[in-house]
Amino acid sequence: MSEDDRVATFWELARVHAKLNVSSPYFGPTPLDSVPPPAWSFGASESQADELLDLVLAGTKTATASALWDYEADDEKVPEKGELSIVLDGSGMPRALIETTDVEVVPFDQVGEEHARLEGEGDRSLATWREVHQRFFTEHATHEHGFSPDMPVVCERFRVLYADV
Repeated sequence: MSEDDRVATFWELARVHAKLNVSSPYFGPTPLDSVPPPAWSFGASESQADELLDLVLAGTKTATASALWDYEADDEKVPEKGELSIVLDGSGMPRALIETTDVEVVPFDQVGEEHARLEGEGDRSLATWREVHQRFFTEHATHEHGFSPDMPVVCERFRVLYADV
């Protein structure tokens, strides 16, 4: 079965389970009811995808952060409140349906302790968040700006609507 087929099958099940819990444009009386939302995985490797997904499924990770410059370089739109995503594991299997609950773009050096804690990684401290994300934003950038303490970061919060555990 292809990844697209797996996502479509997951979406059919997830949207039935999640329908009562969300006020998203995906759940209106529109053709979008049958179109799966974007599917992606956290991190930059299979092991990171699995590790971060495990945190999501455990309820520890309810936020994520991305470099705005990567969205711009990849010609992708920034997530918006109410949007849905299907989160894949490291092997490309759909595992969770999430809804974006809040999005804020802030300079890297102004990301706060609460956001670091909500990301759920390491010891959940701001110091660890900065260390890990500076390294990630440097090593895995798709833009050509390099790392900067005042670079814009997309801080996204989400909630799990359905999980295949």
